Amino acid sequence: MSRIGKKPIVLPKGVEVSIAKNNLVTVKGPKGTLTQHVDADLILSIEDGVLNVERPTEQKRHKAMHGLYRSLIANAVTGVSEGYKSDLELVGVGFKAAVNGKILDLALGYSHTIVMVMPDEVKASALTEKGKNPIVTLESIDKQLLGQVTAKIRSLRKVEPYKGKGVRFVGEVVRRKAGKTSAK
Repeated sequence: MSRIGKKPIVLPKGVEVSIAKNNLVTVKGPKGTLTQHVDADLILSIEDGVLNVERPTEQKRHKAMHGLYRSLIANAVTGVSEGYKSDLELVGVGFKAAVNGKILDLALGYSHTIVMVMPDEVKASALTEKGKNPIVTLESIDKQLLGQVTAKIRSLRKVEPYKGKGVRFVGEVVRRKAGKTSAK
């Protein structure tokens, strides 16, 4: 049996889960509402503030779906109750970040600035302190969307291994390579 799939999802206070006829799970909490479509074969049950996901057979397809949908529902429950946060650090000379409403403006060493429009579900903020690298903080209730936006920002300037310049997570360790050595 799937180790992840058989774990029950404990619903925190203030979080309500409703299951529609077509296995559309709606999760409402203090931070917002998320919906997740679940495979029609899986059996969902709510008892005493605990949500269980069960599979009907031991088919390979059912086994694959079991843990996946349990994780997706658990991520939605965590998102509407606590939310998700991602911090990105811009490492490089002249790298800057500014946020105007839903627009993120990045200067990443190119001849032009990069302007990104943030989705409505993602809240961005930029912090620039003198002598430190700028930090972009992204917050959302949707873990998948937050990861997608974070990956897109990171792909704008990947971290290079020689000087360590680029967009990285705060606290991320970059393996550095030795440069050329001069032969004398």
